[in-house]
Amino acid sequence: MNEHRRQILQMLSEGKISADEAERLIAAMEEPVATAASDSRSASASKPQPKYLRVQVDSEEDGRHDGPTKVNVRVPMQLLRAGVKLAGLIPPQALNRANDAMQDHGIAFDLRQIKPENLEELVEQLNDLTVDVDQKDANSKVKVRIFCE
Repeated sequence: MNEHRRQILQMLSEGKISADEAERLIAAMEEPVATAASDSRSASASKPQPKYLRVQVDSEEDGRHDGPTKVNVRVPMQLLRAGVKLAGLIPPQALNRANDAMQDHGIAFDLRQIKPENLEELVEQLNDLTVDVDQKDANSKVKVRIFCE
């Protein structure tokens, strides 16, 4: 056991800090170690972190429009990461109301589950993403790609 951990446990036993405070101190003390470990893992993988989330939609001309439809959305990953961090500041009552509103519109999604580590996991899984597009008109073709670059 290292000296810092021993000091934290000593303060806890003496009643100088609460169990919650001791837990936070120990977690904060271990955080740089976890960050260094993840940095070494990412360096060993030598895979650059994606900078953008890209959504592309291409459809051929279907006779109803003047030409093909093309959509190209490029969202900076830093914007997504910042948004996820800001979501942590939303009061629980507001999250509950937003979740209820989405549920009323048929979207089964819990905003309380959005965390920065979940975003990174999502980015890693985008390589396996497949999007199916159902259309009433079988003559037109739509291609949707979602990926990170």
